[in-house]
Formats: sequence, structure tokens, C-alpha cells
Amino acid sequence: MAKEDEVSKISVGNFTVGIVGLKAALEQAAQAGVSPDDKGGEYLLKVLKSKNYIPDTSEPEYARAFLREYKKSKGVPVESDKPQGLEVKILGPGCINCDKLEQIVYKVMSMASLPGTVEHVRDLNEIASYGIVPVPALVINGRIKCAGRLPVEKQVLQWLKEAGGQ
Repeated sequence: MAKEDEVSKISVGNFTVGIVGLKAALEQAAQAGVSPDDKGGEYLLKVLKSKNYIPDTSEPEYARAFLREYKKSKGVPVESDKPQGLEVKILGPGCINCDKLEQIVYKVMSMASLPGTVEHVRDLNEIASYGIVPVPALVINGRIKCAGRLPVEKQVLQWLKEAGGQ
């Protein structure tokens, strides 16, 4: 896959989004001598808007996020960019139970109006980095809550509320 077609995940406001061509755009900005200031974010927004859906009302947030990524690529210190809310990961290659766990999490978060991001990690090396063998596994805010089984919705709700401080 060419760099201009790669999808990179970044935080934009309270959300994690996929951006097509970010790595190529960062390299292009560096080669063009774009400075890592506010103009850098605007430059990257113009370059990336043609390949990505970016609502007009969200352009300032995207420009800040692109600038943050550009600064990181240039080795410039940046403020923490951790998304607000819960960070939930479903670990599993995409089997029936893994997909079922993902649906349970979405359903519970939606019903309880809990803000956060949900990511289904299918990469076996990344799953192994958690030290987990049985899948599916549920990780909430970096803590493993269960592995090798499907928890009931009530249990998932309790874990999410505990992790969210509710």
C-alpha cells in the first residue's frame, strides 16, 4: 500500500479518526519546509481534505490535530492528546465472539450515554503485547477486564461505569 493511501489513526477532539494519506502529507510538509506552527496545521488541512471527509465546522479541530501530528513527526514536544472519555479495546482476530463482544460494548455505551472510543484490535502482535492468549478480550482504559469469554451486558456496564468514574 502506498503512503498516500495508508490510514493513520489520530485524535481529533474527543474522537479517534482514521486519516488517509497522513504520513505522505507529513513528509510533503517537511519537504516543502512548512514550519510547525499554526500555518502547518492549515497547510495539512488543505492537503488532506481532498482525501478525507472533514466537516467544515470541524476544520479548526482537524487543523490542530494535524499540527500536533506534524510537530510529533518533527520531534517538537506536544501537549497530551489523549481523547477524553473511555478508551475501550476489543482484542480478537474477528471471530464470532469477538464481533459479538464489540456489539455488546457499543450497545451498552450507547444505552448508558458513555463517551469514549472503541477499537477492535485484530493484529495478533498487538494482541500478544497485552499478554493475552484467550480471545475475545476486553480492555478498558488500559486494564484487562476479561479474556476468553463473553461477559454479560450488565457486567460490561459495571466495568465501564467504574472506569468512567460514574
